[in-house]
Amino acid sequence: MTTANFSRPVSRRRAGLAAAGLTGVLVLTACSGGGGSDDGSSPSASVPPSASASGSTGGSGGTSSSASGKVAGSWLTTGDGKAVVLVVNGDKAALFTTGGSVCSGTASTETIRLKCPDGSKERTVGTVESVGKTSLKVRWQGSLGTESFMKAEGGKLPSDFPTAGLGS
Repeated sequence: MTTANFSRPVSRRRAGLAAAGLTGVLVLTACSGGGGSDDGSSPSASVPPSASASGSTGGSGGTSSSASGKVAGSWLTTGDGKAVVLVVNGDKAALFTTGGSVCSGTASTETIRLKCPDGSKERTVGTVESVGKTSLKVRWQGSLGTESFMKAEGGKLPSDFPTAGLGS
């Protein structure tokens, strides 16, 4: 008689879903960038209507009270063998981990506030400590402390992003 072991397939399925989510985030980020030329006839159908587009026409950009600008974009880090993706678009923020957490909320130039349906509290309130062209440091309330993120550009992982041990 054989026995079924469901824990491994579930783990692989979760890792696959998380990887698909990460790929989707990177693809959406690449599509929502202001760099390339498009026929201009309509916005991408994959961007939800509630998402705000920052600086959609190029130019000087103006001032904004939202997180658009330096904090806006897709940011990646690793922790405890998991990839962590933080996406900021206008005053909206989302966080995804390969462990299955999906959190959403708001962001400003100083603070990130997220709610996680799975009850996770690790990354619900964060203070932006520093932000540069390719790096972001967020100090999360609680025991997690400060995380350093790398910016993902053009739908690609940063060349020095540590991927060894992820998903295992």
